[in-house]
Amino acid sequence: MISILLRSFKQKIKKRKRILRLFLSRIEKKPPKKLDVLVAKLEKKVWAETDCLACANCCKSMSPTFTQMDMKRIAKHLEMTVLEFKTKWLRKERGTGDWINKKMPCQFLDLKSNKCNIYEVRPRDCSGFPHLPKKKMVEYLHVHKQNVEFCPATANMVEKMKVLFEAN
Repeated sequence: MISILLRSFKQKIKKRKRILRLFLSRIEKKPPKKLDVLVAKLEKKVWAETDCLACANCCKSMSPTFTQMDMKRIAKHLEMTVLEFKTKWLRKERGTGDWINKKMPCQFLDLKSNKCNIYEVRPRDCSGFPHLPKKKMVEYLHVHKQNVEFCPATANMVEKMKVLFEAN
């Protein structure tokens, strides 16, 4: 069941994603001075306004990339071999060769609570998502361009950046 919050986000982002992506492209070409410092301050505000468990859209619509270390750790936790884990849950993505979920939403997402059933051993890609607090923000702007339509925290961060940078 899709939450009202998530439905509202999806409707809003349909109209805004192009604008936000264009803004990020401009920032990529000409990054403001002290971008990382400004984003670090905005990030605190974003997380104060964000409840990931009310959304979980990342787990419902995106797949993490599973590294070999992720697969070993998760397989051990599930008392499986890595081969059994890959066979049951993953597929190799064409083009990149990355290991990703076979289906969406993520098989480890409890749809009633929006909680991860393997949270303690989740993939590194999940634990870092949505990758807001990076030291060199300019190197992750391409990631935010993708994530803006899937993650309310990312969209909120980019909206706040846009307001801040366009005011100056």
